Amino acid sequence: MSSSKEIRTKIKSVESTRKITKAMEMVSVSKMRKAQERMRAARPYGEKIRRIAANLSHALSEYRHPFLVNRDPVKAVGFILITSDKGLCGGLNSNILRLVVVRMKELESQGKKLQVTCIGNKGLGFMQRAGARVVSQVTGLGDTPHLEKLIGAVKVQLDAYMKGEIDAVYIGYTRFINNMKQEPVFEKLIPLSGDAVGSAKTKWDYVYEPDARPVIDDLLIRYVEALIYQAVAENQASEQSARMVAMKSASDSANDLIGELTLVYNKTRQAAITAEISEICAGAAAV
Repeated sequence: MSSSKEIRTKIKSVESTRKITKAMEMVSVSKMRKAQERMRAARPYGEKIRRIAANLSHALSEYRHPFLVNRDPVKAVGFILITSDKGLCGGLNSNILRLVVVRMKELESQGKKLQVTCIGNKGLGFMQRAGARVVSQVTGLGDTPHLEKLIGAVKVQLDAYMKGEIDAVYIGYTRFINNMKQEPVFEKLIPLSGDAVGSAKTKWDYVYEPDARPVIDDLLIRYVEALIYQAVAENQASEQSARMVAMKSASDSANDLIGELTLVYNKTRQAAITAEISEICAGAAAV
């Protein structure tokens, strides 16, 4: 059995850890609320432009943007992987990385070439260790994502698609469901299809001013940008929620461990006191 001094040292160590996890839990609660507000503020714009893109994909226009044209066969694929910059958020990153790796292996088994854009330090480090071809990256986004910082890395994939170097682009991120549940998502970004963006009930064409080409080009770029920003906002809200839950669980575990160590300490101290009393009594009887 450990001595009383060793047990007291362990208790102090666990108490220090509990203070850290409790502080991180409180910080995550504050950041989570702000991240959820940004995520919910971005959703109406994303849903509106998604409906417009759905109508556009079914429109009877003669001009078809490359983002709306399916390519067959698909020889090369680009991935946009969104993870967090920091850890201590439970299984958030491992879940999306596991899903992406499974899909990458499926595509590689079909003979397709892959290239990756990493948003977030955790995904970047994983892909570099895995030997994936990382063509662009964004790290250090902070608590507030900015589209102008994201679009540069994403544009590498979009330009490669426009040049015909890749035939499809997929995005992987973690969707926020609620504070206790976050869902890893892997979906096709481009080419856009009616099934992906939603089917229009009726088909029609728009009146474009001044011309269809610049309007559609700009609209679809905005659509992709909105999707990327929404995915990053969802991922950050999921990150803070997962970190809050993980830190709360760590604090609760620390409390349980402190209780167990305190009980052991009291038993050890009681045994030592009993032994001392026995020795005193034995000495007095001998005298």
